[in-house]
Amino acid sequence: MYLRHLQVGSFRSWDRVDLALSPGPTVFVGRNGEGKTNLVEAVGYLATMSSHRVSGDAPLVGHGASQAVVRAALRRGDRELLVEIEINPGKANRVRVNRAALPRPREVLGLVRTVLFAPEDLSLVRGDPTERRRFLDELLVTRTPRLAGVRSDYERVLKQRNALLKTARLARGKAMETLDVWDGHLTDLGGQLLHARLRLVADLAPHVAGAYARVAGEGAAVAGLGYSSTVPPAGDGAALRAGDELPSVADLTEAMRARVAERRGDELDRGMTLVGPHRDDMVIHLGPAPAKGFASHGESWSLALALKLATFALLRRDGEDPILILDDVFATLDAERRAALSEVARSAEQTLITAAVVDDVPEELRGTRVEVGSGMALVVKDAVPVGEGGMP
Repeated sequence: MYLRHLQVGSFRSWDRVDLALSPGPTVFVGRNGEGKTNLVEAVGYLATMSSHRVSGDAPLVGHGASQAVVRAALRRGDRELLVEIEINPGKANRVRVNRAALPRPREVLGLVRTVLFAPEDLSLVRGDPTERRRFLDELLVTRTPRLAGVRSDYERVLKQRNALLKTARLARGKAMETLDVWDGHLTDLGGQLLHARLRLVADLAPHVAGAYARVAGEGAAVAGLGYSSTVPPAGDGAALRAGDELPSVADLTEAMRARVAERRGDELDRGMTLVGPHRDDMVIHLGPAPAKGFASHGESWSLALALKLATFALLRRDGEDPILILDDVFATLDAERRAALSEVARSAEQTLITAAVVDDVPEELRGTRVEVGSGMALVVKDAVPVGEGGMP
């Protein structure tokens, strides 16, 4: 998969950009604040319908505009896709694929596959569980797009159930019967999401161990992944492996149902749902200890990089290279980490790199260069003129 053409309108600092791109590495070069990251952020948005920098859509829309547009022509094997997203903060986004509107915007998820590594990814190791849950769920949906509906429905049910819990303690009869109905929806969807996360962690774990060994070098501790859940059969944080036997969806659903019933009194007292995948965490191990709280700064960087290299390897194993996006990371990495990342970047079908100066980027990755500054982004090396092979 590679991005052949990118257009953005009223996205962040860009009124309009129209860029022809090509396979292989492309380096976006410019001073800080000129908008390099905004361009690769737009590419990432096509894949996840979210930003790696902010939690909401409002900051993505340029000053004075009511909406932003990201449009891309992509090659997937022998197919060409034209994907367009209108970002409408406070309202539903609109998505078109090959000019046809999608009934639900989330149906675009899985069509564009990216792996993005940025300084913010240190929070995957050192941050709170929200970051790791988001990482897992975005990767789940990339690999299995139907899970976007499961995740969305679970979040909707959770919101409705929390609202009911806030009032049910003082209510009688009907309210408690209604809560029983929501319990059923919550546990059915939660069991599916739990099983998918457990399988993903088990699939990802050997790739993380291998990537960390390459990045950290000889003598480094072994990296691993586990899953910690409010539903006991789903995991206590111990390391998982690809061949581990996992609980079935039915077993997880039943266990979650029993746990929800057990915590009913606590949930009524606190007015919130205390059991389910929204309370869980992916545990990153370094040797026998959890990395959070024990890993050094250098080890944390190596683990964050290993997670992204493992993600790339897992998606490649599924049969298609994702677009690799490296946002301002080479200047912060030492020689061993740079070499490990460069090796993967060279092998990817397409790699998009941002850097303040081109010398920060390994020489073997300085293919096409896009100079960014003064409100313009200009292909200056190995260029494909914008007028040729543009948007269909």
